[in-house]
Amino acid sequence: MAKISRKEARDILFGLLFETEFKNGDSPAEIYDLACRDRELPTDAYVKNTFFGVISRSELIDSVISKYSKGWRADRLSRVSRTILRIAIYEMLFIEDIHPNISISQAVELSVKYGEDKAKQFVNGVLSGLFKDIDGKDVKLFVEEMATSPNSDDEPAAEITEDEENV
Repeated sequence: MAKISRKEARDILFGLLFETEFKNGDSPAEIYDLACRDRELPTDAYVKNTFFGVISRSELIDSVISKYSKGWRADRLSRVSRTILRIAIYEMLFIEDIHPNISISQAVELSVKYGEDKAKQFVNGVLSGLFKDIDGKDVKLFVEEMATSPNSDDEPAAEITEDEENV
């Protein structure tokens, strides 16, 4: 099977992770195996490793989302925006060979393709804030600090207006 581009791989990954939002009873391995079989997904190490990496680190990634989304908890975001942010944050924190600017750019493109009107600006803002804090610093130390810091989800979330509901 032909090698796929990283952009195509992100699109496949988005679909897989988005699907997990609706299949609470199925294990990630079951979702992945079923998708590979039924959709004949190409074998791609990035897709597989990132899929399982995002899922295994979802609590940490969601705390990063909450920290940089200024009063929005990850569980209050649209599933589309949350999935896109999870992919980009995972790349920024755990995949060394992808520059954060690429992750941000690709996340914005996914937001335009799949998200609501305001999602593009929201995703860009969250990821740019994270990049500002990790640029030129030890990302492993940042991850350790996030993993040991108190959970910000205990704070009350900002009220969501009808216009903001599907960011």
